[in-house]
Formats: sequence, structure tokens, C-alpha cells
Amino acid sequence: MAKPRDDLDILFNDADLVAVSKPARLATIPGRVETDSVLERVGRMLNLPSTGLVDPRIRIVHRLDKETSGVLLLAKNSAAQRFISHQFMHNTTVKEYLALVIGRPAQNSGRIETDLAPHSNAASHRMAVVKHGGRPAITEWIVEARFRDYTLLRVFPKTGKTHQIRVHLKYIGHPLVIDPLYNAPRPGPGTTREPGIYLSHFKRNYKPAGDGPERPLMDRLTLHAEKLRFEHPNGSTVQLESPLPKDFRATINMLTRHSSM
Repeated sequence: MAKPRDDLDILFNDADLVAVSKPARLATIPGRVETDSVLERVGRMLNLPSTGLVDPRIRIVHRLDKETSGVLLLAKNSAAQRFISHQFMHNTTVKEYLALVIGRPAQNSGRIETDLAPHSNAASHRMAVVKHGGRPAITEWIVEARFRDYTLLRVFPKTGKTHQIRVHLKYIGHPLVIDPLYNAPRPGPGTTREPGIYLSHFKRNYKPAGDGPERPLMDRLTLHAEKLRFEHPNGSTVQLESPLPKDFRATINMLTRHSSM
């Protein structure tokens, strides 16, 4: 039987925890302008409340940016929430992301270690690398695949600061291919289509099918939280993996076919 359209793919589910594959463009928690969220959907799926003080209920232990897809872990009771949140706060979880970035790094791996703080322009909602007054952030990365203009990186955030991966990759000169905050497109003469990754950008002699405008292969943040490893409250080690979503997978497949080095 097919699952309801707005149900999420469950990666793990027991009496204490539930993990799902979060799609891009879905907020982790409700907000002032949000009409939907992972928290609320999981509550509906499991027939558990997502507000209140009585357990069991769905509780947040960490977050992903709205435009980021991948593994998202939630707790079903306050004890499990405290246990898992402590691991995220003390950076003992192991996280792996896939990031499609602009350019081709000279090295095959690297480590970025800086302090991060809110940008001086508070209205921008950005974070920035600072010399003084910030909080330490560490990100390691290795090259997963190289293409003519882009590179697929496997990224290991060793700390969990807001927008850490996005800011750090921009800092080393390889921002995410699509990132409205840290790699905003600059409109040029004759630019009419929406920002995104288009097959015509890299496939020679490409001719779009039909009479309509070309549709992008991908038009959202090129970042996916692929793996998460943590200690369960029962003492076992759990590793979860979220497959690449269809748009990200199709983009990598097309780059591999038409833009490999």
C-alpha cells in the first residue's frame, strides 16, 4: 500500500527515538511563516503529540536547515531527548554530508578551523568567519568526485554551529553551487530563468525537449545530510543513512555522464 503523500521515509523507530529522511524545503520545526514541519508530520504519522509536556511525544534533538535534505533524528520522551541532545552539544555524534560545490579544490582533503559568529548585518540572517568574539567551528572534507566546474565533497562537521558547512565552504572559495545566502547568483544581461543547475550548462549540443523553458536538474541547496552515528540510550551504537534525493541523484548522474574530468 502506498504511503500518504506527505508522509516521510522512516529510517529508525523504537520506543525512544525516530529518525526520518527530511526532504528539502520542509522546516524542522514550526515557525512564524511555516505551515508545515517535520515535527508536526512525524507526530501525525505516529499518532503522537508534537507539543505539550506529557510523554510520549515527538521532541527535537537537532535541526537541519530548511533547504537541506537528509537524516533528522527526533526523540519520543524527555529522557531520550536529553541523552541525545547532550551528544550533539558535546560533538560526540558523527555526521557526514554530501556537498556539491563550485570549483575544483587543489587538494583531495582538508580541514577548516575558524571562529563563527552572526554576520554584522543582523538582517541578513547569515553567519561569518571572525577573528574575535566567535565560537570555534571545525569542518573536515574529502573529495568524492570531480567534474569540470563542480566538485562533490564528503563533509564531516566536527562541531555543530549554525550554517557551519555553508560558511566554511565559502570561506575556502568553494561555496555550495546553489546557496541563496552564501552564493547568491548575480543577475546578468538577459538572465531570465530561475537559479539552478541546468543540463544545458554542461551537456554539449543540448536541445531542450518541447517548447517550454528548460527545467533545472536541481534548484535548491546542494547539501545533503547523508549519515549520522550516535549512542542510543540503551548503550548501543546506531548508524543511519539517508539516500540522496531524486533531484540530487539525477544531478550527480548527469554530471558524471556529461561533465566528468
